[in-house]
Amino acid sequence: MNQAASHSRTELGIKGKSVLSVAAGPQLHVKAIPSLDGWRAISILVVFLGHIGFGHVIPGGLGVTIFFFLSGYLITSLMLAEVQKTGRLNIRHFYYRRFLRLMPTLFLTLAIVYLLVGVGLLGGRATLKGLAAQVFYFSNYYTLFFDPGETLPNGTAILWSLAVEEHFYIAYPLLFSILGARCSRKQLAAVFVLVCIGVLGWRLHLVGQPGFSAERTYYATDTRLDSILWGCVFALAWNPLASAQVVAKMRFRDYALVALAFAAQLFALLVRNPAFRESARYSIQGVALMPLFYYSITNSRHLLFRYLNAATLQWIGKASYSIYLIHYVAISFIERNWPILKSPLFLGPLVIVISAAYSYAVDSVVEPYFRRLRSRFR
Repeated sequence: MNQAASHSRTELGIKGKSVLSVAAGPQLHVKAIPSLDGWRAISILVVFLGHIGFGHVIPGGLGVTIFFFLSGYLITSLMLAEVQKTGRLNIRHFYYRRFLRLMPTLFLTLAIVYLLVGVGLLGGRATLKGLAAQVFYFSNYYTLFFDPGETLPNGTAILWSLAVEEHFYIAYPLLFSILGARCSRKQLAAVFVLVCIGVLGWRLHLVGQPGFSAERTYYATDTRLDSILWGCVFALAWNPLASAQVVAKMRFRDYALVALAFAAQLFALLVRNPAFRESARYSIQGVALMPLFYYSITNSRHLLFRYLNAATLQWIGKASYSIYLIHYVAISFIERNWPILKSPLFLGPLVIVISAAYSYAVDSVVEPYFRRLRSRFR
């Protein structure tokens, strides 16, 4: 191999490893993905309704599962598009973008939270070890194994889900690069399916242990990462962003698949058996989200899915991260200082106003600067 060819091959990979195998296939178009902001909005609304007092009817955990799936799908699609465009995945830039996207709003929110605790307006405790667990994305395992329930501010329990995501994305770019150098998209998807099956088996094992606690499987990365991986599988094996797969009109089998997916989601919600809910439920939800996402993207103007692209849901979706971070804090703040307003009828509108105002402020004041910084690493 001559020197020019060798240099070219090195530029196409990570540390000399080619990523052309996983890049092969239809070109992906990821600049504007229909319905994704709508799905983000649905996920945060489900979580919100669960937290303000409707959890017995609308389980907030489904919203987190949807967001996990969406995150895996979107990140994998962006990775594939980057590899197709440049021939390589820049892992360093990936981490820079993640840091600049997540950390500024998280730091701001935690500063507000710890200030409120310090002046006695928010319950819980402000401790250095609790703060470290939250800043370094260890809050899920910290809560499970190390926190006696007295070292974290109220309203910050939701940070467990950010920990799950970040644990996954610390390893995922490197794993994607190594396996992507050797596997096609479908082969890599098959590897991830096997991992998902392994995670299901691990949950089944834990559920069968004496003294099992549902918190163990709900909060831990090792028992929830398959919710993200199903989104990765979807991006690799059945990605609607491939132009060859765009559907112009839904046929009977398409409607049947959507109906089956809705039925599977309803089944997973209605079955109340504790062992099922902490094992197979997450797997069923992950698989059933694939056709729902597929058709909502390829048929975004269809009557079944056009609501996902309504202006209100689009705004909520774009603001979902800051809303997610602040809404539970707002709930805890109101319940502590104005317990008379704990009814969902009063609590809901108040939290909506606080969360919307906070998100608008973050998007107007904080995000523009860091958005410009992120653009340097694309």
